[in-house]
Amino acid sequence: MTSDNDRRRGLLARLRGRPGAPGRGRRRLGAAVRLVAALMLAGGAYTVLAPGAAAQENPPLSSAAADGKALFDVSCVSCHGRNAQGVEGRGPSLIGVGAASVEFQVGSGRMPMARQEAQAARKPVVFTRDEIDQLAAYVQELGGGPVVPAGDNLHADGNVAIGGELYRINCSQCHAFSGGGGALSSGKYAPSLRPATDRQIYAAMLSGPQNMPVFGDNQITPEQKADIIAYIQQTLKDDGDPGGLFNLGRYGPSTEGVAIFLVGIVALVFASLWIAGKS
Repeated sequence: MTSDNDRRRGLLARLRGRPGAPGRGRRRLGAAVRLVAALMLAGGAYTVLAPGAAAQENPPLSSAAADGKALFDVSCVSCHGRNAQGVEGRGPSLIGVGAASVEFQVGSGRMPMARQEAQAARKPVVFTRDEIDQLAAYVQELGGGPVVPAGDNLHADGNVAIGGELYRINCSQCHAFSGGGGALSSGKYAPSLRPATDRQIYAAMLSGPQNMPVFGDNQITPEQKADIIAYIQQTLKDDGDPGGLFNLGRYGPSTEGVAIFLVGIVALVFASLWIAGKS
């Protein structure tokens, strides 16, 4: 009898405890609903903000850069890649080279290259001045980099005397004292400076093409660059042969000194033989 009463009391106790079960279920359901709502809110916020972030990472190109991209896709993409990231064995990346590199390479006709060589040689220019500016604008907006100042005369305020000293210290080892250029290793060479314009010389100092080191504004200031260009344009090109009189290869006094030495030695030998014969 006692066990029956105990069973009844246990059953009644379990029945009394049942109303608590739906309460726990409601709490779990509420937590799930709140989690789903939070996820939906986060997803909506991302959907709203993500296009803005993408727009900031990829800003629209200017009109000039857009025209430059059209030229790039036709003439440059096969070697430098669709996004100018470079193609192994064909052409380097253009990210970060800036408008100065385009000014030198394209403005001097070195690019586009007809074939892979040890060094790109100067050729007739393929693009017009406006097209070069458009390509430069595209490369500049693509990855930034050094830019050549505006204008064609970049040496108007240059000091020729200071420029000559800077040239002899930084440039003559490769380009020779007369600016005629010279041979380097592995089939490369320092080109003659005679056909180079102010903008091409300035761009070469900023971009360091081929084996040439980069002379940024921390190494050679813009004022010193103007001095060097003034020396090249006003002395090396206009004043004939610096340090020499006879134009022997336009390498300065070295070749003329050798020639004078050889001529002098030959003259002394013949003079000695003549004196010996007379005596």
